[in-house]
Amino acid sequence: MTRATIIKIGTRGSPLALIQAESVAASLRALGAEVHIVPVRTEGDRRLEVQLAAIGGKGLFVREIEDMLLAGTLDCAVHSLKDLPAETPAGLTLAAFPQREDARDVLVTRESRRLEDLRPGARLGTGSPRRRALALAARADLVVEPLRGNVETRLRKLESAGLDGVLLAAAGLTRLGITPAHVQPLDPDVFVPAIGQGVLAVESRADDSRLTSLLGRIDHAPTRACALAERACLARLGASCSSPVAAYALQAGGDITMTALVASEDGRKVLRASGAEATEGAERLGRRLAASLLDQGASSIAPLQPGKSWRE
Repeated sequence: MTRATIIKIGTRGSPLALIQAESVAASLRALGAEVHIVPVRTEGDRRLEVQLAAIGGKGLFVREIEDMLLAGTLDCAVHSLKDLPAETPAGLTLAAFPQREDARDVLVTRESRRLEDLRPGARLGTGSPRRRALALAARADLVVEPLRGNVETRLRKLESAGLDGVLLAAAGLTRLGITPAHVQPLDPDVFVPAIGQGVLAVESRADDSRLTSLLGRIDHAPTRACALAERACLARLGASCSSPVAAYALQAGGDITMTALVASEDGRKVLRASGAEATEGAERLGRRLAASLLDQGASSIAPLQPGKSWRE
């Protein structure tokens, strides 16, 4: 890849997405590349008033971008990994996973209150079925209301909608440089993070060997192993954006450990599976834990279709 070649990076146009794309662009510039960021307004961004499950799921945040990659309009794209369906389209590859940011969920409140200290019947906002289910599993008395929009919009609604708290990803706050006055990081052993939460995925055309090689230089091997384990679990479960599922992997030394979870929408039933493998068996671990959850009856408590990619 010569200095004269301009790499066109596609991304959603939200403030957080642009910051994430810029972090990848900065790493590529440090390697001598010339980079141009191309914001793309996806269908998921255009229809923020509708719940994702009603309009086709998380693939709506990436479909137009992937079409532009395949058409050659873009050279690569930066995604939040949790926005990506389990199946990568033919002709594309996930060429790099930069080092993971904090994967935890956080509770942001108007007053200094922890989740366990919120008033009975407190109102929380989240657009995530997983966060809703886990909040209700922890506190069945809570009222959890749907909430969409970018991070700043959700934080504003904390006041404008009179909510007692909102549930967000720690990574988004960190990347945006937002430090709310009252924020509680939630234990990832209890609030198991979303699959790929805190991970960026850089997608490119599989046949562009020069760019793929360059992107490989910003890949973080431990993050890749964790991402592959979590996505293998997602694929085996056949979970959609409306499925309260989670998987969180950690890599240390030569091993990878992971906890996976499926919950009912009301949080009354929560199934868990945990295990470990050598790092080279990351995807095997993900499939094994998903199989354990299915054996426990996961498909009877959550909308799952094992083997379905949920890309459509």
